[in-house]
Amino acid sequence: MLSRRHVIGLAAVVLIGFAAATQAAERVPFNRAAFDAALADGGSVLVDVSASWCPTCRRQGEIVNNLVGTDHFAAFTIFVVDYDTEKDIMRSFGATQRSTLIVFKGGRETGRLVGDTRPRAIEALLASAV
Repeated sequence: MLSRRHVIGLAAVVLIGFAAATQAAERVPFNRAAFDAALADGGSVLVDVSASWCPTCRRQGEIVNNLVGTDHFAAFTIFVVDYDTEKDIMRSFGATQRSTLIVFKGGRETGRLVGDTRPRAIEALLASAV
């Protein structure tokens, strides 16, 4: 049987977890107007060129999700470019391969990685745009 103290403690843990989850960056499909607005705001922006069937993309996504779940990287706006259907957008970024991560800060590109799934490398990439 749970005591009142345990129920209150569990509720607090759930609420804190929910608050942390709502602060994490959200992945959104690429939209040129929204991307341009995010750049104009001067915030940290990540463009993730990926394919749903790509294991490297999936691994990069897991790492990015873990990082943007922390306070240090939570302010990122993440735009997802679909490798299979958005070739024009890829060309506009000079991205020729899937599993390409490109970060921007202050309206300019600060770095990119292609096919890299090392957590420290992805963390360093995101840090270049904080």
